[in-house]
Amino acid sequence: MKLGILGTGMIVQEVLQMINRLNLEAVYILGTEKSMEKTKDLCCKYHLDGYYFDYEEMLHTDIDTVYVALPNFLHYEFAKKALQQGKHVIIEKPVAVNADELEQLTELANEKNVIILEAMNIHYLPAFQSLKEKVESLGKIKIVSFNFSQYSSRYDAFKRGEILPVFDYKKAGGALMDINVYNVHAIAGIFGKPDKVQYLANVERNIDTSGILMLDYGSFKAAAIGAKDCQAPVVSTIQGEKGYIKIDGPVNQLREYEITELAGNGETCRFDHGEHRLFYEFKEFIRIIEERDFVKAEEMLEVSQIAAQIMQQARRQQGITFPGECES
Repeated sequence: MKLGILGTGMIVQEVLQMINRLNLEAVYILGTEKSMEKTKDLCCKYHLDGYYFDYEEMLHTDIDTVYVALPNFLHYEFAKKALQQGKHVIIEKPVAVNADELEQLTELANEKNVIILEAMNIHYLPAFQSLKEKVESLGKIKIVSFNFSQYSSRYDAFKRGEILPVFDYKKAGGALMDINVYNVHAIAGIFGKPDKVQYLANVERNIDTSGILMLDYGSFKAAAIGAKDCQAPVVSTIQGEKGYIKIDGPVNQLREYEITELAGNGETCRFDHGEHRLFYEFKEFIRIIEERDFVKAEEMLEVSQIAAQIMQQARRQQGITFPGECES
């Protein structure tokens, strides 16, 4: 794979920490005039093959895959341009502002016979894959609760009137899109599409700073809790008639979980191989793209589509729309 990375933010810096272990043929990075020095420094520090400040110039090279790690509201525009040039695309979460944008990107990818993948690391973590298998041992599921509450220093700025992208409705910010998206993906990855969606959010200046997303699966109910304006111990549970699973910490950092039977017998399942949490997803992305495994790509994209549909419906219930979106 010859990879072009778009952006120089924190998530890119995390990816670069393990980039040399992925056996990529070449890696380039795209920066802006404002991030010129930072771009050059990252290129040098991680021994990348080069850098660009012009996206069109990058797209006309022989890179075959573009990793879009830009602010949420830019995902669609930059991914679309890459697809039009016949590049495979890996898009940082959330894959698009809404399900409509994702559908358009999917149609374009099919037309160009290339692959789209959402960089949602949860699905590729060994611990999460094990947990999915263990869920069946709980019997009939009754209650699911996933929580990711983390007070944001940017919320202090927001209260002072300084609106950064994560709290900017014009830039597809908000607690649901930024942090609760992990819970949505975890639940959708295990249980699929819910029958009904209801979002109860704390909305300030047109953006959700925290909220509880209720997902009705008919025979059981699920809650996805995400907060950037308060915090508490982050604990998630899956409760069934025969026992429960308990996760301590955010699901996107899952390395272990506890499974306990109704009688009280339990075990802790650990999967700490010393790898960076993003290593597993990128290793699989490389395999999927190099082997052109469209079946696996479609399977993962289906989860992304479910998550996008859930979040789009939830935001519209609260009247949270981004520029260019329809409220209906």
